[in-house]
Amino acid sequence: MNEFEGLNIEQRHGKARVRVARVWRSKQGRHFMVEWNVSISLLSDCINAYLQDDNSDIVATDTMKNTVYAKAKECSNQVSVEEFAIQLAKHFVSYYRQVTSAIVNIVEKPWERVHIDGQPHEHGFKLGSERHTTEVIVQKSGALQITSGVEGLAVLKTTKSGFEGFIRDKYTVLPDTRERILATEVTGSWRYSYESVFNIPQKSLYFTERYLDVKKVLMDTFFGCPKEGVYSPSVQSTLYQMAKVVLSRFHDVSSVKLKMPNLHFLPLNLSTKDNIIVKFEDDVYLPTDEPHGSIEASLSHIPSKM
Repeated sequence: MNEFEGLNIEQRHGKARVRVARVWRSKQGRHFMVEWNVSISLLSDCINAYLQDDNSDIVATDTMKNTVYAKAKECSNQVSVEEFAIQLAKHFVSYYRQVTSAIVNIVEKPWERVHIDGQPHEHGFKLGSERHTTEVIVQKSGALQITSGVEGLAVLKTTKSGFEGFIRDKYTVLPDTRERILATEVTGSWRYSYESVFNIPQKSLYFTERYLDVKKVLMDTFFGCPKEGVYSPSVQSTLYQMAKVVLSRFHDVSSVKLKMPNLHFLPLNLSTKDNIIVKFEDDVYLPTDEPHGSIEASLSHIPSKM
């Protein structure tokens, strides 16, 4: 924060929505590809641009855009979205003396390899659904924050869900039930415990594997075992169980945040004023997401007092 003419000034600048795709080709002829949407924000000492009409300390946002393309080209081996974000952020804080911190947000578009007649295609891809996200903050000292996540993870189960025993008042018309569809679109994020660019895992594509593992745990906990499933007494309870299992399963995850809107499937009866023409029997529903319930929570480990 800077002070000038009796005012406090906080500032940052960057480049948003820089789209880049990268293709890697193995010696065996198989292609691998990613598509990233990159946003960069720099905290830097360029206050004179605001106060003195002096741009000499500004890293141009067009330069930031070009840096994304150049750094993607430098990645001769396949990298995770987290690794690329770290490389970008490290470049800005080390290359420019004015830059004290770099914040890089990336959303990975879900291109997935197609399978033809049960065989993986060498260079064919289809667009999936949920998106892999990351936010990386690197300071000039090397201090690091990594948060990864998933957006648009749509899940639904047609039974093993209920909602009862909630507060009832004169405005309450929702009946208690132990039989309903549970559907949501999970937006989740998890903070890694790595605090320096010098102690991150060196294993290739480590964060990509971790993303897939966390996503699998979230889904497995939501659905339960294939035959019996698992009963959900509320979205809140299911959200808590999902986050708790992630924290207990992965030693390098320090906190989890989940947002799970309750996407409603309303039971349908066809009726007139005098009689029911078609009676609902847990089989015909009206899908709707407006309005929907909004449920979110964060879980984190309690720091040791030792």
